Amino acid sequence: MKNVPFLLILSVAAAAAGCLGFEHKSSVTRPSATGISALLGNWSSSSLIPSPNACTDFKWNVTEQTATTAKGSFSATCTGDLKLSGTAQGTLSGGGISWTAQGLATAPGLPSCSISLTGTAELGLDSIRVPYTGDTCLGKVSGTEILRRN
Repeated sequence: MKNVPFLLILSVAAAAAGCLGFEHKSSVTRPSATGISALLGNWSSSSLIPSPNACTDFKWNVTEQTATTAKGSFSATCTGDLKLSGTAQGTLSGGGISWTAQGLATAPGLPSCSISLTGTAELGLDSIRVPYTGDTCLGKVSGTEILRRN
């Protein structure tokens, strides 16, 4: 009989424990159409070893935004000390940003020329992966840069 109260308490504790549950859900999200405002500000890349026909030192200063678009100024440096500068704009579509950039390129001893770049950037939690292709006065360029907020 001494064990009956102990068994009763043990049974109640086991029954109560069976009623408790633990559920954990986690998800990683990217900026959405309503979260594109998180792009406002200055972004830049830094490549230690640039490849031929590639551009480095991308800078994008996002100064305007709507629910699905972002605009601002950009600059980059390409092979041959070609300095690019102009405007860039992007449109949020799915998990990426379809973007274009237009501007001028200058290099020592060369007249300035128009340039254009395009790509579809991928939004990360704290970075933007920017694959690009384009035309400059020194030829075609292509590559991928990772922009991080300054």
